[in-house]
Amino acid sequence: MQTKDIYVYIEQRDNVLQEVSFELLSEARKLVSAIKSADFKVVGILIGHDLKKLIPEVFAHGADTVIVADDTRLGHYSTQYYTDVIADIIKKHHPDSLLIGASVLGRDLAPRIAARVDTGLTADATKIEIDPTDENSTQLWITRPAFGGNLFGTIVCPNHRPQMATIRPKVLDADFYVAGRTGNVIEVQLNPTREDKVTFIKQIKKEIHGVNIAKARIIVSGGRGVIDHFNLLQKCADEVGGVVAASRGVVDKGGASKEIQVGQTGKTVRPTLYIACGISGAVQHTAGMDKSEFIIAINTDPQAPIFSVANVGIVGDAVEILPYLIEEIKSIKAEHNL
Repeated sequence: MQTKDIYVYIEQRDNVLQEVSFELLSEARKLVSAIKSADFKVVGILIGHDLKKLIPEVFAHGADTVIVADDTRLGHYSTQYYTDVIADIIKKHHPDSLLIGASVLGRDLAPRIAARVDTGLTADATKIEIDPTDENSTQLWITRPAFGGNLFGTIVCPNHRPQMATIRPKVLDADFYVAGRTGNVIEVQLNPTREDKVTFIKQIKKEIHGVNIAKARIIVSGGRGVIDHFNLLQKCADEVGGVVAASRGVVDKGGASKEIQVGQTGKTVRPTLYIACGISGAVQHTAGMDKSEFIIAINTDPQAPIFSVANVGIVGDAVEILPYLIEEIKSIKAEHNL
């Protein structure tokens, strides 16, 4: 069967487009540019109710075509109905690939779609590329952490289409945006295979305590080496206008809440500045922060893996170094009236 184009599920919540969708659209544009043997396009799938105002943003962020399913029954997420819509789209349009954000919603939806259309799914991917060994290929090479994050595996799906992957938020760049872009809009109908047995009653929004580290520009993060000295990290973060985060080791020992955990089993962050204090830098942690723009690492072990991803490395005890760093920051701020 002839397949074509890279499709992206455009996630929206309460009619607000999610950032991970913009990241996937930008990545899809790079992928279609790398395909030399076929004229592939980027197609967005937008599902919900009262979606008209969202379509221009999907085009601006990279879609050439937007397939829209607008129905009151789709106003709130339904695994059953959303799967019905996307499975029908796949059967009619035969996409070569389908990318979905590895959000809570995406992780629920993607495996159901894959099972429905009899294809494979690579979950929690951190990198996607077109097969670099064959200039005529449309085969995706999808990389994800494996064996608890101790190594990375590259997975292919050579015999089934669409190739499917869920991609973690914040691991890709949302760097494509052209205001005023337009394209084709295709409207589709919900044709449910059966009635959804789940009835939506009301939405209870999660209470967010503190800050969302995934959106922070500056992060001061601590590992087990500073587990009893997070007050120092907070003082440093306060001086630079940042927030405090932690490694899994600290969270597991009860030294910090899960909400501020960085890493494979925590949150993926991409701040302008990441200061890692007393963090060894196992791949489980670096997978969640190695895309930071500038990384400063402080660790007593000169062979600590964290230094391999750091822009600046300081060998020493963070508990002894941080007070000097805090005073230096204060001095600079006073000198420049900051």
